[in-house]
This record gives sequence, C-alpha cells and structure tokens, in this order.
Amino acid sequence: MLTQSKVAAAPRVIRLRRSEFFALLAILGCANGLFARALLTVNEHGWSDAILGTFGISAIVWISCFVGISELLDQESEVVESPRSIDWVIGAGFLILIILPIGHFSWLAVAGLCLYILMFANDAPSRRRGALILLATTVPMLWSRVLFNLFANVLLELDASVVSWLLGTSRTGNMVRFANDDGYLVVLPACSSVANMSIAFLCWITMSVWVRHRWSPRDLLWGFLACASVVAVNVIRLSVMGLNEEIFKIVHGPWGEMAANFAMLAFAVGFSAWGVRRELLSRI
Repeated sequence: MLTQSKVAAAPRVIRLRRSEFFALLAILGCANGLFARALLTVNEHGWSDAILGTFGISAIVWISCFVGISELLDQESEVVESPRSIDWVIGAGFLILIILPIGHFSWLAVAGLCLYILMFANDAPSRRRGALILLATTVPMLWSRVLFNLFANVLLELDASVVSWLLGTSRTGNMVRFANDDGYLVVLPACSSVANMSIAFLCWITMSVWVRHRWSPRDLLWGFLACASVVAVNVIRLSVMGLNEEIFKIVHGPWGEMAANFAMLAFAVGFSAWGVRRELLSRI
C-alpha cells in the first residue's frame, strides 16, 4: 500500500542585501532632493517652462543619480550580506534628515551616506563606484550652492568683469553696461559659472567611474577642459545678452537657456567621453 506524504513548502524568506539597503536609502534621498527642486521650479516658471528646462535640474544630474543607484544595486561578485546594526543606525539618521522640509538636507544625507559607504562599507567594488558617483552628484546640488552663498559677491563680480571686458563696457558690481549704452545687464546667481562648472565636474566623475577608468595625471587636463568649456559657453551667453535689451530678452528666455544648456552638455560630455574613450569604446 502506497502512502502519499504532503510536505508543506516553507515560505521563502526574502533577504535584504546590504547594497540593496543602501540603494533604497539613496533612492529616497535623491528623489526627495530632486522633487523639492522640481517643485520650486514649477512654482516659479510654470509647468511648460519647467519641463522645457528639465525642472531646473541638469540632465547630467538625472543621469548621474540613475547610474549611481544602478551601481549600488549591481551585486556582481558581492558576498550575500544583510545590513549590519550600525547600517540601521545610519539609515535612521538618514531618514530623519530627508523628512525635514528642507531640500538641501536630502543631499546632505546622501553625501553622509556615501562617505559612510566609502569609509566603512567599501568591500564591494560596485558599491564604491555608486557611492562615489552619488557623492559627486551632491557637488552641484549642494556644495556649489554653499560655496556660492559664502562668496556670492566675488563670484558674480568675476563673471561680470569678464563680460565687461569682452563687451568693452563699464561695470558696477555685478551689473554690466549694455553695449548700446541703454541700461545694465545684471548677472544673477542663476547665471553664475560656478554652478555650470560643477555640472561638468559631475559629468567627468560619472563617466570615468562608470566605464572603470583608471585615473592618471593626464585626466586633470580633460577635467579642466570639460569645466572650462561650460564656463566659456556661459560667459559667451552673458556677453551676447549684454549687447542690448532686445537680444537679452531672446537669449535669456527658455529657448535661449535650453540652447545654452545643450551646448554646455555637449562640451562636458564630449571632453569627458574623449578622456575615457578607450574604456568607453570597449563597453559599447
């Protein structure tokens, strides 16, 4: 006589890996920081202009956030490990920062998380790469703004001095006389070259880390060219706006801003890609 035994299947336990834990925190921090900036842009400029300008956030920042989080989730050659007790403590502090109604605190939390990973949870190569890219993302989203707030007058006057020299007109502080001598061009914080330079820096870091580029002293040249090119585009745009008030309205509008952003993106990506062309071609 045959008997059929029924073996109850044990429920499958889903284990949260350590890298997945860090990636979830990074997703929350980046999403909160990006949403705060996007909401502010929509309130100031409306939906159409906000969408046209990628919500006031460079496309490089969006891409870097995606690449950084993807690297954190890449579990290649990683030992299966659950979050440690100290990781949960760090995570709790991280959540406290991002729930505060201040967008910059989200990027501060992301920076702190990345530093913790690089110093104390760096046993997985993909985790290190993701943390480095996300840490670089906080430069244009947080640290360049902090730097600008500390030295705003000096930085704006520096931009105004270069524009004044190119136009051959007078300058008063951050105000440059129009070339037709009919009013002044005011260099505002949104037009500063510092923010654009930080975007170029982020582009170089993201691309070089993503393709596993081995850094050398020569990379300083490509990083410098990427940063210098976007500064040049920004200064040229300011100089064109300084010709007269009619041209100012056209170039300062959403289409002019989009064209300038596209040019900066092309130069930053171009110089960065050329600097890592060997590794990049091998991945394509």
